[in-house]
Amino acid sequence: MNGILKVNEIFFSVQGESSLAGLPCVFVRLTYCNLRCSYCDTEYAFYEGVDMSIDSIIEKVKEYNCKLVEVTGGEPLFQKESLKLMEKLCDNSFLVMLETGGSLPIKDVDKRVKIVMDLKTPSSKMMKKNLYENINYLKPTDEIKFVIGNREDYEWSKSIIEKYNLNDKLTVLFSTVFGELQPLTLVNWILEDKLNVRFQLQMHKYIWEPSTKGV
Repeated sequence: MNGILKVNEIFFSVQGESSLAGLPCVFVRLTYCNLRCSYCDTEYAFYEGVDMSIDSIIEKVKEYNCKLVEVTGGEPLFQKESLKLMEKLCDNSFLVMLETGGSLPIKDVDKRVKIVMDLKTPSSKMMKKNLYENINYLKPTDEIKFVIGNREDYEWSKSIIEKYNLNDKLTVLFSTVFGELQPLTLVNWILEDKLNVRFQLQMHKYIWEPSTKGV
Protein backbone atom coordinates (compact mmCIF):
# COMPACT_ATOMS: atom_id res chain seq x y z
CA MET A 1 0.00 0.00 0.00
CA ASN A 2 1.33 3.39 -0.99
CA GLY A 3 2.57 5.46 1.93
CA ILE A 4 1.91 2.66 4.45
CA LEU A 5 4.55 0.91 6.54
CA LYS A 6 4.31 -1.95 9.00
CA VAL A 7 5.77 -0.59 12.24
CA ASN A 8 6.90 -2.79 15.10
CA GLU A 9 7.39 0.02 17.64
CA ILE A 10 8.13 3.72 18.03
CA PHE A 11 9.91 4.69 21.24
CA PHE A 12 12.09 7.33 22.88
CA SER A 13 15.42 6.31 24.36
CA VAL A 14 19.12 7.08 24.11
CA GLN A 15 21.17 6.17 21.07
CA GLY A 16 23.00 3.03 22.17
CA GLU A 17 25.51 2.69 19.35
CA SER A 18 27.33 4.69 16.63
CA SER A 19 29.30 7.91 17.07
CA LEU A 20 26.08 9.52 18.36
CA ALA A 21 25.80 7.07 21.29
CA GLY A 22 24.31 8.59 24.41
CA LEU A 23 22.13 11.17 22.68
CA PRO A 24 18.33 11.13 23.16
CA CYS A 25 16.75 9.59 20.08
CA VAL A 26 13.35 8.54 18.73
CA PHE A 27 13.46 5.04 17.25
CA VAL A 28 11.12 3.90 14.49
CA ARG A 29 11.47 0.13 14.34
CA LEU A 30 10.00 -1.31 11.17
CA THR A 31 8.77 -4.90 10.83
CA TYR A 32 10.31 -7.66 8.68
CA CYS A 33 13.88 -8.78 8.03
CA ASN A 34 15.46 -10.74 5.19
CA LEU A 35 18.33 -11.94 7.41
CA ARG A 36 18.51 -14.42 10.29
CA CYS A 37 21.73 -13.53 12.09
CA SER A 38 22.85 -16.03 14.72
CA TYR A 39 23.05 -13.32 17.39
CA CYS A 40 19.87 -11.39 16.49
CA ASP A 41 18.34 -9.57 19.47
CA THR A 42 15.21 -8.22 17.74
CA GLU A 43 13.51 -11.36 16.45
CA TYR A 44 10.21 -9.92 17.66
CA ALA A 45 10.46 -7.45 14.76
CA PHE A 46 10.40 -10.19 12.11
CA TYR A 47 6.60 -10.34 11.92
CA GLU A 48 4.92 -8.22 14.62
CA GLY A 49 3.66 -4.77 13.70
CA VAL A 50 0.80 -2.47 12.79
CA ASP A 51 0.17 -0.60 9.55
CA MET A 52 0.81 3.14 9.81
CA SER A 53 0.87 5.90 7.22
CA ILE A 54 4.06 7.89 6.79
CA ASP A 55 2.26 11.01 7.99
CA SER A 56 1.02 9.30 11.16
CA ILE A 57 4.53 7.98 11.89
CA ILE A 58 5.94 11.50 11.59
CA GLU A 59 3.22 12.90 13.84
CA LYS A 60 4.06 10.28 16.46
CA VAL A 61 7.77 11.10 16.21
CA LYS A 62 7.03 14.81 16.68
CA GLU A 63 5.35 14.08 20.02
CA TYR A 64 8.75 13.36 21.59
CA ASN A 65 10.17 16.79 20.70
CA CYS A 66 13.54 15.28 19.75
CA LYS A 67 15.43 16.07 16.55
CA LEU A 68 17.39 12.79 16.31
CA VAL A 69 15.45 9.91 14.73
CA GLU A 70 16.68 6.43 13.86
CA VAL A 71 14.88 4.19 11.39
CA THR A 72 15.73 0.61 12.27
CA GLY A 73 14.33 -2.92 12.26
CA GLY A 74 14.37 -5.77 11.47
CA GLU A 75 15.65 -4.53 8.16
CA PRO A 76 14.02 -1.17 7.38
CA LEU A 77 14.96 -1.21 3.69
CA PHE A 78 12.91 -4.40 3.25
CA GLN A 79 9.90 -2.07 3.02
CA LYS A 80 10.36 0.24 0.02
CA GLU A 81 8.24 2.97 1.60
CA SER A 82 10.99 3.41 4.21
CA LEU A 83 12.82 5.53 1.61
CA LYS A 84 9.92 7.96 1.47
CA LEU A 85 9.63 7.99 5.26
CA MET A 86 13.28 8.99 5.66
CA GLU A 87 12.95 11.64 2.96
CA LYS A 88 9.94 13.20 4.68
CA LEU A 89 11.60 13.08 8.09
CA CYS A 90 14.54 14.99 6.61
CA ASP A 91 12.12 17.46 5.03
CA ASN A 92 10.74 18.02 8.55
CA SER A 93 14.23 19.00 9.76
CA PHE A 94 14.94 15.83 11.71
CA LEU A 95 18.48 14.44 11.90
CA VAL A 96 17.78 10.99 10.49
CA MET A 97 19.82 7.83 10.98
CA LEU A 98 19.31 4.52 9.19
CA GLU A 99 20.45 1.25 10.76
CA THR A 100 20.69 -1.35 7.99
CA GLY A 101 22.10 -4.86 7.78
CA GLY A 102 23.99 -4.23 4.55
CA SER A 103 22.27 -6.82 2.39
CA LEU A 104 19.88 -4.50 0.51
CA PRO A 105 20.79 -1.57 -1.77
CA ILE A 106 21.34 1.82 -0.09
CA LYS A 107 21.90 3.85 -3.29
CA ASP A 108 18.40 5.38 -3.19
CA VAL A 109 18.54 6.46 0.47
CA ASP A 110 18.23 10.24 0.83
CA LYS A 111 21.74 11.74 1.01
CA ARG A 112 20.76 13.69 4.13
CA VAL A 113 20.39 10.44 6.09
CA LYS A 114 23.28 9.18 8.24
CA ILE A 115 23.65 5.50 7.37
CA VAL A 116 25.02 2.99 9.88
CA MET A 117 25.53 -0.18 7.86
CA ASP A 118 26.56 -3.62 9.07
CA LEU A 119 28.89 -5.92 7.24
CA LYS A 120 28.00 -9.35 8.53
CA THR A 121 30.89 -11.33 10.02
CA PRO A 122 31.36 -15.12 9.70
CA SER A 123 29.75 -15.97 13.06
CA SER A 124 26.54 -14.21 12.04
CA LYS A 125 25.97 -17.00 9.47
CA MET A 126 24.81 -14.26 7.07
CA MET A 127 28.13 -13.19 5.57
CA LYS A 128 27.06 -14.41 2.12
CA LYS A 129 24.30 -11.78 2.12
CA ASN A 130 26.70 -8.80 2.31
CA LEU A 131 26.13 -6.43 -0.62
CA TYR A 132 29.64 -5.02 -0.97
CA GLU A 133 28.70 -2.60 -3.75
CA ASN A 134 26.91 -0.60 -1.04
CA ILE A 135 30.34 0.62 0.06
CA ASN A 136 30.45 2.74 -3.11
CA TYR A 137 27.39 4.69 -1.96
CA LEU A 138 28.47 5.41 1.60
CA LYS A 139 29.33 9.01 2.50
CA PRO A 140 32.15 10.21 4.80
CA THR A 141 29.48 10.96 7.43
CA ASP A 142 28.19 7.36 7.34
CA GLU A 143 29.51 4.49 9.44
CA ILE A 144 30.20 0.77 8.91
CA LYS A 145 29.70 -1.61 11.82
CA PHE A 146 31.30 -5.00 12.40
CA VAL A 147 29.73 -7.14 15.15
CA ILE A 148 32.46 -9.47 16.36
CA GLY A 149 31.94 -12.75 18.19
CA ASN A 150 35.37 -14.37 18.00
CA ARG A 151 38.89 -14.05 16.63
CA GLU A 152 37.86 -15.28 13.17
CA ASP A 153 35.33 -12.42 12.93
CA TYR A 154 38.02 -9.98 14.02
CA GLU A 155 40.57 -11.12 11.45
CA TRP A 156 37.94 -11.16 8.72
CA SER A 157 36.87 -7.61 9.62
CA LYS A 158 40.48 -6.42 9.45
CA SER A 159 40.82 -7.92 5.97
CA ILE A 160 37.65 -6.21 4.75
CA ILE A 161 38.78 -2.84 6.12
CA GLU A 162 42.01 -3.21 4.17
CA LYS A 163 40.47 -4.61 1.01
CA TYR A 164 37.97 -1.77 0.69
CA ASN A 165 40.20 0.93 2.21
CA LEU A 166 37.45 1.74 4.69
CA ASN A 167 39.57 3.82 7.06
CA ASP A 168 40.01 6.44 4.35
CA LYS A 169 36.30 6.54 3.59
CA LEU A 170 34.36 6.75 6.86
CA THR A 171 34.13 5.79 10.55
CA VAL A 172 34.48 2.07 11.25
CA LEU A 173 32.70 0.68 14.33
CA PHE A 174 33.63 -2.52 16.18
CA SER A 175 31.33 -4.06 18.77
CA THR A 176 31.07 -7.46 20.42
CA VAL A 177 28.32 -10.04 20.19
CA PHE A 178 26.75 -9.42 23.58
CA GLY A 179 27.48 -12.31 25.93
CA GLU A 180 29.79 -14.05 23.45
CA LEU A 181 32.99 -12.00 23.42
CA GLN A 182 34.26 -9.96 26.36
CA PRO A 183 34.63 -6.25 25.50
CA LEU A 184 38.10 -6.22 27.09
CA THR A 185 39.26 -8.97 24.74
CA LEU A 186 38.21 -7.03 21.65
CA VAL A 187 39.69 -3.78 22.98
CA ASN A 188 43.01 -5.53 23.59
CA TRP A 189 43.04 -6.88 20.02
CA ILE A 190 42.32 -3.40 18.65
CA LEU A 191 45.09 -1.82 20.71
CA GLU A 192 47.60 -4.55 19.90
CA ASP A 193 47.03 -4.02 16.17
CA LYS A 194 46.67 -0.22 16.51
CA LEU A 195 43.49 -0.38 14.45
CA ASN A 196 41.86 2.89 13.46
CA VAL A 197 38.37 1.81 14.53
CA ARG A 198 35.86 3.07 17.07
CA PHE A 199 35.06 0.48 19.74
CA GLN A 200 31.51 0.63 21.03
CA LEU A 201 29.29 -1.10 23.54
CA GLN A 202 25.56 -1.57 23.07
CA MET A 203 24.94 1.05 25.72
CA HIS A 204 21.25 0.23 26.12
CA LYS A 205 22.09 -3.33 27.19
CA TYR A 206 24.07 -1.99 30.13
CA ILE A 207 21.53 0.64 31.17
CA TRP A 208 18.54 -1.70 31.00
CA GLU A 209 18.19 -5.46 31.34
CA PRO A 210 19.55 -6.76 27.99
CA SER A 211 16.28 -8.28 26.72
CA THR A 212 14.17 -5.17 27.47
CA LYS A 213 12.11 -3.98 24.51
CA GLY A 214 11.40 -0.36 23.65
CA VAL A 215 14.77 1.00 24.76
